[in-house]
Amino acid sequence: MPATDAAPIAGFAETVVRWQRTSGRHGLPWQGTCDPYRIWLSEIMLQQTQVATVVDYYQRFLARFPDLRALAQASQDEVMPYWAGLGYYARARNLHRCAREICERLDGEFPRRAEDIAQLPGIGRSTAAAIAAFAYGERAPIMDGNVKRVFTRYFGIYGNPAARAVEQQLWHTAQAAIDAADAGLDMGAYTQGLMDLGAGCCTRGVPACAQCPLAAGCYARLNSRQHELPAPKPRKQAGERQCAMLVLEQDGRVLLEQRPSRGIWGGLWCLPQYEDAQAMRAACGSRGIDCGPAQRMVPFSHTFTHFKLHIEPWLLRGTAPGLQEPAPGQAWVPVGELAGAALPAPVKKLLGGLYPADSLI
Repeated sequence: MPATDAAPIAGFAETVVRWQRTSGRHGLPWQGTCDPYRIWLSEIMLQQTQVATVVDYYQRFLARFPDLRALAQASQDEVMPYWAGLGYYARARNLHRCAREICERLDGEFPRRAEDIAQLPGIGRSTAAAIAAFAYGERAPIMDGNVKRVFTRYFGIYGNPAARAVEQQLWHTAQAAIDAADAGLDMGAYTQGLMDLGAGCCTRGVPACAQCPLAAGCYARLNSRQHELPAPKPRKQAGERQCAMLVLEQDGRVLLEQRPSRGIWGGLWCLPQYEDAQAMRAACGSRGIDCGPAQRMVPFSHTFTHFKLHIEPWLLRGTAPGLQEPAPGQAWVPVGELAGAALPAPVKKLLGGLYPADSLI
C-alpha cells in the first residue's frame, strides 16, 4: 500500500537541487551544455551502461559525429564501429535513424517539448523528459531505474515498479513533486540530482542514508524498509544457448559476416556462427572448405540480459578456394584492420587473443 502521506512532498525538489549543487556529479563531458544533440547522445549511451564506460565512447563518437547532421549523413556501417563494445546495439541503430528523421522531417531542428521528443525513434518518456529538462528547462519528470528507487523508498510506494499501476503512481508522484516546487526550479540540477542520488546514495544494496539529503523525510529510512523497497521484480530463469564460431584466416585476412539489423549484435561484423561444430563442418563442406585441420580453441561464455551464450571457437588457417569470393554480407578483413571493424565485445576479445599486436581490445 502506498505511504505517500508519510513523506513530505513540499520542498522535495528544492532539497534535491541544493544537494546536487554541492554534492552531485559535476564535470562529466556532457554536462554544462544546452545542446540537445549532445544531451540526447549521452542519455542514450547511459541507458543500461555505467558512466565510467560511457565517457570514452561519448568523446570518440562526438569527435567523429560532432553534430546532428554529421550523424544523419553517415551510413549505419560508419556509425556502428563507434558503438561496438557498448552493447544494446538497437540504441545505435535508433540513434542513427532518429538523426535522419530530424534532418529530413524537422529540417534538423531538435524538438523542444518532451511530448514531441518522445515520438522520435528510440526515445522513451523518461529520456525525452531528461533531454527537455537539460536542454530547455522544461518541467517534465523523469523516471529511470535509479529514480524509481529514490521515489519508492522516499514516498513508500510498494509493488513491482515495472507493473503498470505502480509505474503510473510513480509518474504521478514525480509530476506532483515538480508541481509543488517553486516556479524558478532549476530543472537541470533537479533532474541531475535525482540521477545522482540514485547512483550514489540510494543504491540497491546498502544505501548511504547518512549522506542522503532526503533522509529526514524518507519513509523507508524512518520505517527501516530500505531492503523491501523497491519491491524486487519476479526473477526469470536465464536461458542458455550454444554456438560455434569460426576464425577463418587466409593470406593475412579473417572472414567476417555482418549480422542482420534485428537480433543480437545487429548490424555489427561477426565471425561466421553456427549451431555447433557439426553444423560448421557441414556449412564449410558445402563450399569446398576442409575443416579437418581446424583447431578447437578455449570455449567461453558471454552474458546478455536474458540469456547466456556459450561460444565454442574454432581456428582454421590456410587456403579456402570456396571463399575467394565471399558470399553477400561477408568480407575478408586484413588482420591489421580488425581493430577498426565494428565487432561485438566477445569477438573483439577472441580476435585480440589471436592477434595481440593489432591492439583489438
